[in-house]
Amino acid sequence: MWKAGRVSIEPPQPGEPRRPHGPRDPGDAWVIAPTGERYWGRFGAAGLLAIDPHEGVLLQHRVSWSHFGDTWALPGGARHEGESASEGALRESQEEAGVPDGAIRPRLLSVLDLGYWSYTTLVGDVVEPFAPTISDPESRELAWVPAERIAEYPLHPGFASSWERLRPLLQVRPAVIVDVANVVGSVPDGWWRDRAGAGGRLLSAVADLALTGVAAAELDLPEDVWFPEWTGVLEGDGRGAADVAGVDVVRAEASGDDAIVEAVERAVASGRTVTVVTSDRGLRGRVETAGAVARPATWLRALL
Repeated sequence: MWKAGRVSIEPPQPGEPRRPHGPRDPGDAWVIAPTGERYWGRFGAAGLLAIDPHEGVLLQHRVSWSHFGDTWALPGGARHEGESASEGALRESQEEAGVPDGAIRPRLLSVLDLGYWSYTTLVGDVVEPFAPTISDPESRELAWVPAERIAEYPLHPGFASSWERLRPLLQVRPAVIVDVANVVGSVPDGWWRDRAGAGGRLLSAVADLALTGVAAAELDLPEDVWFPEWTGVLEGDGRGAADVAGVDVVRAEASGDDAIVEAVERAVASGRTVTVVTSDRGLRGRVETAGAVARPATWLRALL
């Protein structure tokens, strides 16, 4: 973010980006770096790298009068005051490309932080297909472009730099499978009096974590924040826990350990990078043999 004394803030000039409707947000201003470069967004900027498995990546052909005009980049723009990077990326993509609410599942946040200004790329998967629509004057064209063809386009220099770094990561799909009974049992808080209730509380906490994401270092992955696909495996009396939005719930019919290993095998076969949360030594060995990384219950407790 910008820091007083290191940069100056300038409002947009004639012919430069403005909001198409309503009053201008305080974030709509240029940040001038100590070396003279200009960066759009007083509170930083954010963009959406939307991936459709059949169509490719959504790109915006910028109008000639915009900053680095006539280049291709991601839908995005200045963040509003108090707005998270994810919120800003999704709002801007809705304003500029008509991306519907609920169409994107976040996968990764990649942050370029210059100290006085930042740009955050939200990489997200299209879970509800849509046709992009030009809804403001900053776009000449919107198009789904196959990943292997993006480098052929005249790209905005900032996007060109980030694309080289992000493209290899489009193949990374992290998933976390939680041994709910083991994690619940790691804290002596009376869980044995209501195993289903205790499991439900853990699943709700995991659902909150699914929204905020996990620091890349916690998953031994590059970049900044990842949004894994979460699965909670319930067994025994804990199977009565209610479903929770944002977490896939598996209710083991017999052995919970067997159900977890089967879930790992399915996830690995589908190309996921799998982490299993359990402190059970025997189960840890089985899931590692199946291709997962095992983390103890304390790892998840610390994240929650």
